[in-house]
Amino acid sequence: MEKIIFLAGGCFWGVEEYFSRLKGIISTTCGYANGLTKNPTYQEVKSQLTKHAETVKIIYDDKVISLKDILGHFLRFVDPYSINKQGEDEGIQYRSGIYYLDQNDKLMIKDYFKLVLKDDYQIEVKPLDNFYEAEEYHQDYLKKNPHGYCHVNLNLIKNDEKK
Repeated sequence: MEKIIFLAGGCFWGVEEYFSRLKGIISTTCGYANGLTKNPTYQEVKSQLTKHAETVKIIYDDKVISLKDILGHFLRFVDPYSINKQGEDEGIQYRSGIYYLDQNDKLMIKDYFKLVLKDDYQIEVKPLDNFYEAEEYHQDYLKKNPHGYCHVNLNLIKNDEKK
């Protein structure tokens, strides 16, 4: 069955590229989530005034990859204790977050984090308030620009996890 989850883990280019390579991931879309304004531009988000997080919308087949597996992948490259910073990227738009549509997902996320993280983790776990697709040049950015900056180590994906 198709399900949707939204992940913010620093710059969205690497997050999108990482998840796009996994079995069970149907599609990924870069965008801006849980901010104050409608249809923000990248420049507005960069200003930090809109309070949006760079976020990737992930549509996945939960018969192939579970939400728990997705969270495990997320924790491979995100520092869960960092505030508004991942890799060299710093600012509120680079905060870590998991934004859900299904209340059952919230319970699963909280239970999973309770098992694998210390209580002081800094990953937001909130319902999705809003999501706006990023400009076209951000979509599949690292496929279009293979030498572009990426804080996500794409080599963390094991061969049997790849499409």
